[in-house]
Amino acid sequence: MSQATIKPAAIKKTFTLRATPERAFQVFTAGFGGWWPRTHYVGPSPLTGAVIEPREGGRWYGEHEDGVERPWGDVLTWDPPGRLVLAWRLNAEFTYDPDLLTEVDVRFVAIDGGETRVDFEHRGLERFGDSEGAARALTGMNTGWDLILGNFRTATGD
Repeated sequence: MSQATIKPAAIKKTFTLRATPERAFQVFTAGFGGWWPRTHYVGPSPLTGAVIEPREGGRWYGEHEDGVERPWGDVLTWDPPGRLVLAWRLNAEFTYDPDLLTEVDVRFVAIDGGETRVDFEHRGLERFGDSEGAARALTGMNTGWDLILGNFRTATGD
């Protein structure tokens, strides 16, 4: 009997912020370098900042102590204040691969009382493949996104 390959599920997170969609989008994008954890970076040099360029086709990348900008991907959808889709082009070893595409889709939905529901999805994870390294990366990514999005929530004042 052959073993079936299981497609990894997308990582999905939904939470509410005590902020308008405009503020949430602004903090997520323009404030990105202020809340992205310095422990989450690619390459040999520590992270000093992180940037999302504010336009479709823009880059998102890390700035490092060695002065190098290391790409993470690019902006696929820029639709303030409602939606941002980023191409995550980091492979299972967390190195940049311009040929890999997984998507980070963040939606900011207005709800009562000036609050915002954030719907987060990181999809296309099956493109990491089915190696042991890919399995380890996928296991850690769910927890990693909890930490990262927790920083974002704190940055919005939530």
